Amino acid sequence: MTDFPWLTSIVLLPLAAALLIPLLPDKDGRIVRWYALAVGLADFVLMCFAFWTHYDPTVADFQMVETFRWMSQLGLSWTVSVDGLSVPLVLLAGFATTLSMFAAWGVDRRPRLFYALMLVLYAAQVGVFVAQDLLLFFIMWEVELIPVYLLVCIWGGQNRRYAAMKFLMYTAIASIFILVAGLAMAFSGDTTTFDIAALRLKDFSLPMELLLYAGLLISFGVKLAIFPMHTWLPDAHGEASSPVSMILAGVLLKMGGYGLIRLNMELLPNAHVYFAPVLAILGAVNIVYGALNSFGQTNMKRRLAYSSISHMGFVLLGIASFTDIGVSGAMLQMISHGLIASMLFFLAGVTYDRTHTMMMDKMGGIGQVMPRVFALFTAGAMASLALPGMSGFAGEIAVFMGMTTSDVYGSTFRTVTVFLSAVGLILTPIYLLSMLRQVFFGTSAELMCDVVPSCDLGDFEMKRQGNEEAACFGTNCVLPADAKFEDAKPRELFIAVCFLALIVAIGLYPKPAMQMYDAKTVAVNAQMQTSYQQFALTHSSTYAGGLLDGVVSSAKAPVLGVVE
Repeated sequence: MTDFPWLTSIVLLPLAAALLIPLLPDKDGRIVRWYALAVGLADFVLMCFAFWTHYDPTVADFQMVETFRWMSQLGLSWTVSVDGLSVPLVLLAGFATTLSMFAAWGVDRRPRLFYALMLVLYAAQVGVFVAQDLLLFFIMWEVELIPVYLLVCIWGGQNRRYAAMKFLMYTAIASIFILVAGLAMAFSGDTTTFDIAALRLKDFSLPMELLLYAGLLISFGVKLAIFPMHTWLPDAHGEASSPVSMILAGVLLKMGGYGLIRLNMELLPNAHVYFAPVLAILGAVNIVYGALNSFGQTNMKRRLAYSSISHMGFVLLGIASFTDIGVSGAMLQMISHGLIASMLFFLAGVTYDRTHTMMMDKMGGIGQVMPRVFALFTAGAMASLALPGMSGFAGEIAVFMGMTTSDVYGSTFRTVTVFLSAVGLILTPIYLLSMLRQVFFGTSAELMCDVVPSCDLGDFEMKRQGNEEAACFGTNCVLPADAKFEDAKPRELFIAVCFLALIVAIGLYPKPAMQMYDAKTVAVNAQMQTSYQQFALTHSSTYAGGLLDGVVSSAKAPVLGVVE
């Protein structure tokens, strides 16, 4: 079994299954639902078994390498492998996408097409994370765009076409930089190769590295929703169905962070020294900007979308920290946010199914008739605002420790960056708790019914007669016992609890999750430290107005040559 193509099977199984959906004898979509869920679950079990038996977390280099030649003359091949960066994100993609297909149980319009697109998206996401060939990485990156565009455009809200086209234009145009950078790196030097392991051995000139890094930063910055390349995300979330939003926030954003570590840091370490302060600044801006914009959103999913933008700022801070704990925190933050955001967007969809609105000012009071949904939503919000004992706390505290203990940045720069990040951290519970108040409690019943014209104000005769519990539930002024809103069903409880169990488990004991990638993140940061030391030898005192310390003793000087 050691020669079995595990990774190739994991990528191709959902894709092959999607091609068979038109052949299924199904009229009402029931068979298609169970079929897609079974395929997703089987693929997730397959990846868990493969990594448990063949992946060694103590090894930093690529493992489980599978290579099939396409065109040897051009160096094109199907080369897939995993390391510490890939394994946790592959598992996250399998877990979140499988549960998102289970969450889409109520889809009754074109179910064959919907689930076929979900399975293609499943394969493309995993393909991005396991691709060792840079051209294969680009192909999988592009394949992922098509199902997301169609899923938003066909099953989205009123402005779905605008949101879908905006997503496609932003990400498709930005991905051109991946292709250009990949070709430039592949054809540079005496050998032509798209293999990422071989590209790490190439020596690029510093001006070329800086140009390549800038282009890739644009590509991955759009996907990671870095300010000011983020505007597609609130629109896409606002119009996408909740299962699609679960994948958008839970997995697709993480592709941007993965690309920054895999390509920008690993292949262009010297340029990373120059751009790291920029990433730190953008991270702090993302944290504060996303948090402040969340306050102005009356649409629940748009508020959660800006919350995702804010939380991705911590990923940037960790990547820019030059510390083992900081880079490790960036990985943990991606895993944590993937779970938390998927849970919150799922619960937003559950709420929408009852109230038929995403406007928070039209939902007040439903907490009394949906206590289980309220409890789960509260738990997800607590995780998002980094409550100790939840995974959000573990990831963000690691990033903070990485930035504050970094000996690369000057004390003023560290102080300002950490202060701004702390401001964003303080704002997070304010906008999340206010969201819970508006959705589940609202203000006074009279005020709620004044802003919802469909409510019959005559119902408040009940209140005048002593029925103090009479309130506006969504669009109906009724007693809680007469409200038509159902609480969470067993299927919905199962999905939410699956996310919550992992969130709490990682929060209480993050070591198993961190062990999957620690060897890799330590190796990547060691490479960054070497590049920084080389940089410091040629910039003996200052850089960018003192953002970096820029001083390294001769005893720490690397044996490698100085980068010109």
